[in-house]
Amino acid sequence: MEHILPAYNDPLFSIMLIVVISLIIALVTYGWGLHKQQKEEGNLLKFLEKFDTAECALETADMPFEPHMLKPLTLLAKAFENAGEYHKAISIYLFLIKNITHDSGKIELMERLGSTYLHAGFMERSQSIYTEVLRKKPRNVQALYELGIVYEIMQKYDKAKEVLGPLNMLGEDTTSLEQFLDLSELLANKTLAIPEKVERLEQLLKEAPSLYRHIIKALLLLDTKSAWESIDPKRIKELLDVLWFLPNSQLDLDIITSNKQLQTLYYAKGYLQNPAKQSGIFSVDMLATARENGFEEGDLIFSYLCQKCKQSFPVSFKRCPNCMAINTVKVEEKIAKSSPKTDYSLL
Repeated sequence: MEHILPAYNDPLFSIMLIVVISLIIALVTYGWGLHKQQKEEGNLLKFLEKFDTAECALETADMPFEPHMLKPLTLLAKAFENAGEYHKAISIYLFLIKNITHDSGKIELMERLGSTYLHAGFMERSQSIYTEVLRKKPRNVQALYELGIVYEIMQKYDKAKEVLGPLNMLGEDTTSLEQFLDLSELLANKTLAIPEKVERLEQLLKEAPSLYRHIIKALLLLDTKSAWESIDPKRIKELLDVLWFLPNSQLDLDIITSNKQLQTLYYAKGYLQNPAKQSGIFSVDMLATARENGFEEGDLIFSYLCQKCKQSFPVSFKRCPNCMAINTVKVEEKIAKSSPKTDYSLL
């Protein structure tokens, strides 16, 4: 009887049993992974359907896809984005995300799609894309930064500050960004009394000298006296355009006449009568010299350079419109002939 019973204690039988069980586990794991991947792809396609609307400018529904098309189409989408044709770029990114198979490529393209929505001004869509990217890849530093920018533009400052926690955990220094958000939140607060807002701005200026230009501009709108008292004589160049366009009524003559740079600036502008030519700013000194010699038609025009991406813009900014960097604006001035004055203002 014992000869016909299976040899459960046979080492060969035990090995075979282990192999069979391992194969079954491997097949189940593979099947489950395949099912999970297909479900994930289905969820992604459903998610992308929300963005694939008539707004997209290119017809991609019947376009065939080949793997070698990925790079040239990505470059084309970037070119459209740089040219401001965001809808065309969005169409291409959606087409590529739906057709490529590797997850890392999808995530990278979704980041670009989120950035395109951000630059195009579609904040809700950009938020949705970045949230999905972070669901798939939570340690994505760039996506965290850009999601914070989206919240900031939407004036959801609490949400923007929540993003700082994960960034700190990933080793990022967010001190300047937190101070920038504090300033943005303070300026957006419509319920705060002016004296309290001025006091907080003055305190923030002590804590965050990098926000000097933005804080002085804000103070000039709220309390001219506090603004002039907060102006650093060594940093007048950073405020050259702000000071140049100030109306006569907002000048503090006591402070101006005690500073050679300011004296020269406002003599060149035509607000002061006593000649001064010692600002140390070439264009201002040239205008002051010209004015002393009877030429009074000179003016200054300004442009604004981002010191990070080197793009130049005709208007000032807190965040660079191109690379979204903070505290990177550099004021550049040039001499021009003054325009005829009118009796009205668009401001």
